[in-house]
Amino acid sequence: MANGTKFTRDQLEMEFSSLCRNAEVGTLSPLPSGFAVFPGFCDVHVHFREPGFSYKETVETGSLAAAHGGYTAVCSMPNLKPVPDSREHLGEVLAPIRARSLIDVRPYGSLTVNEAGEELSDLEAMAPDVIAFSDDGRGVQSESLMRSAMERCAKLGKIAAAHCEDNSLLRGGYIHDGDYARAHGHRGICSESEWGPIARDVKLARETGCSYHVCHVSTKESVEIIRRAKAEGTDVTCETAPHYLTMDDSDLGEDGRFKMNPPLRSPADREALIEGLLDGTVDMIATDHAPHSAEEKSRGLEKSAFGIVGLETAFPVLYTKLVLPGILSLEKLIDLLAYSPRARFGIPLGGGYSVWDLGAEYRIDPRDFLSKGRATPFEGWEVRGKCLKTVYRGKTVWSDEENRGG
Repeated sequence: MANGTKFTRDQLEMEFSSLCRNAEVGTLSPLPSGFAVFPGFCDVHVHFREPGFSYKETVETGSLAAAHGGYTAVCSMPNLKPVPDSREHLGEVLAPIRARSLIDVRPYGSLTVNEAGEELSDLEAMAPDVIAFSDDGRGVQSESLMRSAMERCAKLGKIAAAHCEDNSLLRGGYIHDGDYARAHGHRGICSESEWGPIARDVKLARETGCSYHVCHVSTKESVEIIRRAKAEGTDVTCETAPHYLTMDDSDLGEDGRFKMNPPLRSPADREALIEGLLDGTVDMIATDHAPHSAEEKSRGLEKSAFGIVGLETAFPVLYTKLVLPGILSLEKLIDLLAYSPRARFGIPLGGGYSVWDLGAEYRIDPRDFLSKGRATPFEGWEVRGKCLKTVYRGKTVWSDEENRGG
């Protein structure tokens, strides 16, 4: 493991088994039929917007939303103000986390100064206090700069996590360059804008020995490139998100709640992502929780801000759409949400767990969210699986009963 303490899946499972034997969890046993206790989920890709954009989300509201969704650890991206590109700026990011986070929040440091892609950040100064380095929200356009970043990350024993996007191929696009875009007169984003930089980066990772992680994979070509890279021994992992696994561009509407980056791709891309989950090419599921104000998401597909919220809907959507139809086993889903991300990024379980009523049926209503963000493509979906309680380090950080005043 190139990112601090190494945890294997077996070690994490043993920790969770020990936790379940603890008296606190034991009071739940025997659980009623249809109820389950899961290890705290871990999302390696969230945007909590503080400092700089607290009107969209704060560490407090974001961590509460995470707990509502069964998460006890998240990794927060650096597209903030200031961008954590130096020891001083990182301090401004760490302060609200240390003061107000309800769960384990691990910040990323930026790869480049102000995420501008021109000069490397002070990686050495930030390394002790960041989970990894990324310019998420922007792709590093320069191959030579990305090589230098990977060389320094390798020396520091840190993961380089990349938002892979070739700006020269975007051409003003804002949804997938597919059937919906052509039928409705929208400008599309081609798949190569994602898989081209991934092909470049896996070569650099192999040459530099850097531990490399690909953010929010969405195309079939990306999956195949990563599959081949793994077979060749490259230290690469990747994530995808619930919306790419359960939706495609045939599900699009004209509302801003369907706009995210990368965009919803084709049915063939969605099928390739699921295949990647099943054969181990895709290592984990992350939400890319990216809240915006209601006004920023009210401008339709073309003009709304990129990004949707996802922490509070991830498990019920995936359980309903993938586990219950038999596409994915429940054990595999828990591995993708809890064990695999922790093992890769070196994040302990920390006594985190959540209790779920797997039989609870309800309609997703953004008015029930605890996040400040309300834009979700899953609005109105009928799902099963409700989080009743989330515990982190012996403290209940979310309780359905308490929230309802029970």
